[in-house]
Amino acid sequence: MAALPPPGLPAAPQPVAEASQPVISAALTNAKVLVKSDFRGARIVLYGAVFDPAARPSDVVVLVRGPEQPIRITRKQKALGLWLNSRPVVFRGAPGFYRAASNRPLDDIAHFGELRRLGAGLDHLGINAPAEERTETRYGVRDVVVSSLGADYYQWRNAVVRLKEKARLYDEDDHGVSFVDRGLFRAEIALPAQAPTGVYRADILLFQQGRLVSARARTLTVEKVGLERALYLWAHERPWSYGLASMAFALAAGWAASAAFRRD
Repeated sequence: MAALPPPGLPAAPQPVAEASQPVISAALTNAKVLVKSDFRGARIVLYGAVFDPAARPSDVVVLVRGPEQPIRITRKQKALGLWLNSRPVVFRGAPGFYRAASNRPLDDIAHFGELRRLGAGLDHLGINAPAEERTETRYGVRDVVVSSLGADYYQWRNAVVRLKEKARLYDEDDHGVSFVDRGLFRAEIALPAQAPTGVYRADILLFQQGRLVSARARTLTVEKVGLERALYLWAHERPWSYGLASMAFALAAGWAASAAFRRD
């Protein structure tokens, strides 16, 4: 029979199996970015800590995704001596902003399948062109999704990534997460001036020995304020009136300019 604790003392806590499991925690210095007319970009700092009683070696990966935006691209093709744009391909499911940061190269942190499942890194980011896909039944066993882009799919996809990288909307940094002390880490999220508005999601992932052991998610909101927000809402909620007003303003501006420079 187990001995009872002396009177006046609390009972000893029972051991909990989960207590030895590593846990990650993180927060953003600013969860809301206000976009004004003089907005030139912003830097958000994410900081956090790894709680692991066993003090095992850990890797931290931070994935930041912005609102999804369709991307329409074309490719130049030569026909009859002329360079013409090919039929456009529309990619969907691509985030308007994407950043993958880690304390060392992703390939050294986890294996290919895990990175692909998590969409960790530009090579594993899920981007597809659904209008180019069809479903076929092969071998009478199961349906297979086939892209009409064929082997060129990767060239088209890489073109999307290059365009986003050039606009500083996509980035992958193998040294974007730094441990500032035992178990404490930080990462910076650089938002360019052209970053899309909306709700962003930051996934903070903890890996040990190539295995995902803990994860946290945080949200970041980028929104327009002031006159920019009023015009943005007007254009999206009442596009017809906004278009008519824009046309009227353009006509009035043209008339004023011609009147100012009119000669007798």
